[in-house]
Amino acid sequence: MTSHWEDMENADYILTCGSNNAENHPVSMKWVNRALDKGATWIVVDPRFTRTAALADIYCPIRSGTDIAFYAGMINYIFEHDRYQHEYCLNYTNLSYLINPDYSYDPETGLFSGWNEETKSYDQSTWGYQTDTETPWDTETTYAWVKGEGVPEFDPPVLKTPKKDPTLKDPNCVYQIMKKHYSRYTIEAVSNICGMDAETLELVYDTYTKSGEPGKAGTILYALGQTQHHYGANNTRIMSVVQLLLGNIGVPGGGLNALRGEPNVQGCTDMCIMPADLPGYLHWPTSDGTPSLKAWCEHETYSDGYYTNKPKFMVSFLKSWFGKNATFENDYGYDWLPKVYKPGNWTSMRTFEHMAEGTMHGYFALGQNPAHSSGNTKSVRESLAHLDWLVCADLYMTETASFWNAPDMKDKAADIQTECYFLPVASIMEKPGTILNSGRLLQWRHEAAPPAEGTKTDLEIMDLLHKKVAELYEKEGGVCPEPILKQKWDYDIDGKVDFRAVAWELNGYKVDGADFSKQKVDLLTNFTQLAADGSTACAIWIYSGYYNNNEALLEPDEQPVARRGHEDPGNIRLYPNWAFSWPVNRRIIYNRASADMKGKPWNKDKVCVEWDGKEWIRNDVPDFAFQKANPDGTNTPIEPNNKAFFMRWEQNACLFSTGGMKDMPLPEHYEPLESPVKNLMNGHQNSPMIQFADDPSVKAGTVEEYPYVATTYSITEHWQTGQQTHSCPSLNESQPGQFIEISRELAEEKGIKNGDTVRVWNNRGDIKMKAMVTHRLVPLTVNGETIHEVGMIHHWGWAHSFEQDDLTNDLTPNVGDPNSFIPEYKAFLVNLEKA
Repeated sequence: MTSHWEDMENADYILTCGSNNAENHPVSMKWVNRALDKGATWIVVDPRFTRTAALADIYCPIRSGTDIAFYAGMINYIFEHDRYQHEYCLNYTNLSYLINPDYSYDPETGLFSGWNEETKSYDQSTWGYQTDTETPWDTETTYAWVKGEGVPEFDPPVLKTPKKDPTLKDPNCVYQIMKKHYSRYTIEAVSNICGMDAETLELVYDTYTKSGEPGKAGTILYALGQTQHHYGANNTRIMSVVQLLLGNIGVPGGGLNALRGEPNVQGCTDMCIMPADLPGYLHWPTSDGTPSLKAWCEHETYSDGYYTNKPKFMVSFLKSWFGKNATFENDYGYDWLPKVYKPGNWTSMRTFEHMAEGTMHGYFALGQNPAHSSGNTKSVRESLAHLDWLVCADLYMTETASFWNAPDMKDKAADIQTECYFLPVASIMEKPGTILNSGRLLQWRHEAAPPAEGTKTDLEIMDLLHKKVAELYEKEGGVCPEPILKQKWDYDIDGKVDFRAVAWELNGYKVDGADFSKQKVDLLTNFTQLAADGSTACAIWIYSGYYNNNEALLEPDEQPVARRGHEDPGNIRLYPNWAFSWPVNRRIIYNRASADMKGKPWNKDKVCVEWDGKEWIRNDVPDFAFQKANPDGTNTPIEPNNKAFFMRWEQNACLFSTGGMKDMPLPEHYEPLESPVKNLMNGHQNSPMIQFADDPSVKAGTVEEYPYVATTYSITEHWQTGQQTHSCPSLNESQPGQFIEISRELAEEKGIKNGDTVRVWNNRGDIKMKAMVTHRLVPLTVNGETIHEVGMIHHWGWAHSFEQDDLTNDLTPNVGDPNSFIPEYKAFLVNLEKA
């Protein structure tokens, strides 16, 4: 989330798209209802008339997989009706920036300039800005730290000032490029693609774009319905573009707010459990781009904005990782970090391809159940059978831990040579530690009950594993031992690995005199104290400040992460003394944009920050440079300027992406891998950078074979793959089996009645489940043709000892997004019949 849960109360307009928040994120409803009580308007766009839609003011159906077309039409509507927030966009975004005149887009091919058919990727050089003056870093004053002792040697980047046209008339300015690009997305065109009627679509556009009026605010709530597509990252991006055009980013009641599906998904995201990323959204070293620390600093460090500090974050990370072994002379151990080549080769989906190819021999599934939850799970099970060994750590037996018991694997079980180990673990309530919610809020959880006999926490398992591997390297040696033997690993307190010691590492500390074994550590106040000279260590820079009380190292309750204050400066639901929100306890990211160029809030009744003529009034932690440190230790306030997005080097937000996205500078509609219609907007059916579609396991089907659109989703009564909730008899009684939702029209056509067993199949799988005949789904008219969509839940499998052992994800395709590599669970094709 760019804001937080409570901030929903400040919204004048709420748009839920790709989320069923009333059912799947019920905590949100406390704040949504408060907004409604104050007069907010709530719009829900969803393939189904969900429980969320039933509560909304406006409901609009949509065909799964067409969200970019829906939002592209809204952008066109904003331009056509002059609804964009002029002052905000001209000053805080790149709307007026001039793009390389060689940039182009061809609707006939569906390709942007720079496409390389051989590599299936873009050369993005034509997506850049036209630049004017060049300004080198001032290493005598502002960036004097670059010359400091112990700082890695690198050549600081040169700031190339982008050219602008404030009149917005130049054909190469972002405004004109966007206006031309999205003019194709008329209400008629969008309704033809998405399947809703034009009148409802126009009502949605007219209603939500009123949030662009200065002083008003609109928030977008989304979840996996937006992200689980092979262009899911651009689904998210186009929502960001809409919010920026309307001036809804950084303001109370605004934001782009992801509703996370599990208690600590946000924490997992922050730790960047992705092959291309380091904790805190830094980039992992690559063998072909950043093989040395010098190369990394030069490639990753921005020419302006807060990411000019990236060397501080990286060196502090290396000191955290390798401790005293990381020195200036050895580039702080940078060479010991693995160098990733083509990160997409090491994503979850590609992992199973490696198994099938015989190039990956072992696999840890720690709190993960890919044989149930991955796309094309039949293929996953077949891949697991190629492993030499498999380790599963979980609370209950899972489909992954018993993959050979799948109905389609039982006849092959005798031939499977995979040696499997099952490690019973403690549940989330049986261990202490930090947990994050969707609003970036870190909170400390205490152990509610001791772990069951014979179980261990995840931390204990990883600790024992590391210590044993290190012991074996010590005794026997091995290839490249330094990354293991040089690693800092001293998190024991009273002879046992302890969550509190890990918290010290995450928060960051001064290296001099630190000795975890003696509980001696000088914690940093926050990441502004990080240095690039090896004097500080920090495992994840964005968390710095969450556990920083040096007077209570062993007392989590005395740390910021455990605060329970109810103070609310400004009376806008910020609650800064309740726990800790990264970064630096900021509740609304980009909050400089909540005020105009003079520093006056767009809404005088909802003040995040405000310039009073002498200094900044700060109800929230400023997300901009609001003061400058003086040599004598005092600070001088910085007067208002246009640098509202200082995590960007331009310090303005990007409506047009100059390189952040791999597959498109402006979001463009493409159809899902399997679609009932051809792409009506351009000549490329799928995104040209769809990932893994060529793998033979994908087995894409056609509309002639499989005429019905399918999507998947969760229900309230069961959670994910069901191991925990299926252990609760009352939940099984309230929701005893999985089902497929079918419209009354399709059910009549197929001779299916409510409660009948239905066979559902495509090239990847063939499953059975009960029919729920419902009016919550209706036939859609797409390009003059009737399109039926069905919906399936996915919480059952053979590991629960139920009669139902078919897996919904046998049907979903294992293709992904080139930016996030997320699978396409939300739109694919099936056929069905009464079983």
